[in-house]
Amino acid sequence: GKAENSLDWPIRYKIAIGVARGLHYLHTCCKHRIIHRDIKASNVLLGPDYEPQITDFGLAKWLPNKWTHHAVIPVEGTFGYLAPEVFMHGIVDEKTDIYAFGVLLLEIVTGRKPVDSSKQNILLWAKPLMESGNIGELADPRMEGRYDAEQLYRVILTASYCVRQTAIWRPTMTEVLELLTSGQDYEIGKSWRIPKFTSDELDDYSMIFGYDVPSDISLEDYL
Repeated sequence: GKAENSLDWPIRYKIAIGVARGLHYLHTCCKHRIIHRDIKASNVLLGPDYEPQITDFGLAKWLPNKWTHHAVIPVEGTFGYLAPEVFMHGIVDEKTDIYAFGVLLLEIVTGRKPVDSSKQNILLWAKPLMESGNIGELADPRMEGRYDAEQLYRVILTASYCVRQTAIWRPTMTEVLELLTSGQDYEIGKSWRIPKFTSDELDDYSMIFGYDVPSDISLEDYL
């Protein structure tokens, strides 16, 4: 990114939780259910204390409580963050934001873009490491190994569920906050484990990933 210094782990963890709380508010605390539809690093602005703020509601939709989802044609959003159901069917609901948030979590941990200059997407690279338990290899090398292992595991575990191909397998933002913040030990692993991903899922990921265009000063500039 444009910033000279990379972010240390406590700040990355703070940003992850801050964005999660913001999305939780949009999905559950507003008068109407608000779907942001363009969660990405360049739409997370950082304040003086690295307090994150979700911005750019240009694609946002609100859903009546009786609606399960919204259909959008043509497809809008940022490739690399689009859930499979958006890319293939134009279906938009809370779970599409949650998918994009999962990609963002992996960016925060790894410092990688959703799709890099060699056209390798972050999920195809990260999933084998997540499945094999090589959590440390996912950490941005610019942190030089200085991170809280339990928090790192928690963020990666959360991301692994958020980016499931099938929307119903993804957690709600209430569950995401629980995964990110509850307790201070590995007890959470007893009920939540990094899922095994099918070859079909990985094939779909390779198909739906495209290019992202960087924008203004934001979290993206530190990753």
